[in-house]
Amino acid sequence: MYALFNKEINGFLNSLIGYIVIIVFLVVIGLFLWVVPLQFNILDFGYASIDGLFILAPFVFLFLIPAITMRSFADERKSGTLELLMTQPLTDLQVILAKYFAGVVLVIFSLVPTLIYTISVYRLGLPVGNLDMGGMWGSYIGLLFLGSTFVAIGIFASSVSDNQIVSFIIAVFFCAFFYIGFDLFYTFILSGKIGLAIQSIGINAHYSSISRGVIDTRDLIYFISISVFFILLTKISLESRKW
Repeated sequence: MYALFNKEINGFLNSLIGYIVIIVFLVVIGLFLWVVPLQFNILDFGYASIDGLFILAPFVFLFLIPAITMRSFADERKSGTLELLMTQPLTDLQVILAKYFAGVVLVIFSLVPTLIYTISVYRLGLPVGNLDMGGMWGSYIGLLFLGSTFVAIGIFASSVSDNQIVSFIIAVFFCAFFYIGFDLFYTFILSGKIGLAIQSIGINAHYSSISRGVIDTRDLIYFISISVFFILLTKISLESRKW
């Protein structure tokens, strides 16, 4: 399993895909935080706050993570190497987990350089260090779990089609639905207690909860459960080739 995991990581880092994803993520976030004169611009806002990063990053991940994962199994199916891969002394679940954790590592690689933005805001504060560190670290943890969940969804989408573009579209749809779909349902269709219960099913409710700096085990269990659910769906999808 480690060999496959290492192969996937090297596949990202030895090609332009991994670097393009990381650079695009940093550039897009950086432009909105420092250049584009919108509400997320730190210099225009006038306060030492890095909240814009954690508001924008999930929407960037909506497209970048499916772009990372779309080739995971779709490319294997198209090139005919999926059967060869499955004949290795690994279970289907081990193959899926190797690809999943490789995607999670790439998400971590993309998040680490954003600490530069955090350090910059930390230094710009008056006095220096006037930054909500608890909320910041909570938001990073939430963003990591959110990205990991998107990776699981993307892996599943890649397993249902041998076309990378189709896999990308499916992944974007499911990621967007789980992130903002339940919020939209609550806003435009159903309010009250039932609406709040439906809203709590969505990723955004749990991501926002962690971003406050309070790590609630219910939020962690939610993210892990969604990831496990889509990993199991991927396993079922791969096993369907034997039916």
